[in-house]
Amino acid sequence: MATKIIKAMGGDVSGKTIGVLGLAFKQNTDDMRAAPSLDIVPALIEAGAKVKAFDPEAMEDAKHLLYGLDYAENAYEAVEGADAMVILTEWDQFRALDLDRIKAALNGDVVVDLRNIYLPDDMAKRGFTYTSIGRPV
Repeated sequence: MATKIIKAMGGDVSGKTIGVLGLAFKQNTDDMRAAPSLDIVPALIEAGAKVKAFDPEAMEDAKHLLYGLDYAENAYEAVEGADAMVILTEWDQFRALDLDRIKAALNGDVVVDLRNIYLPDDMAKRGFTYTSIGRPV
């Protein structure tokens, strides 16, 4: 999935900032066991990206497992000035984000939704370069 994110960002994330939303294995828990973030975040950092992340419940546990990234106080702070937003956990509060505010906060327009919480047509109408998984391109 890190490769998918890198590809969505033009093939090179060196020096770019990625706002990651969701670190826990699944919503409504702080469980980090087998969380995709444990593989994806280090791979993005290894590729040269700066990562800012937010999770409503798993931040404290994540701080003991994920290094080299910045932790944000909320989703909007995580994407402020970022070149891309990446959804790793399908928290309901991420479904309810003010997407106009997200668009204004982002430095770029790339959204990689690894949980398919948004509709591709809606994201395109809002001006995002949107990538999801398992859907026709």
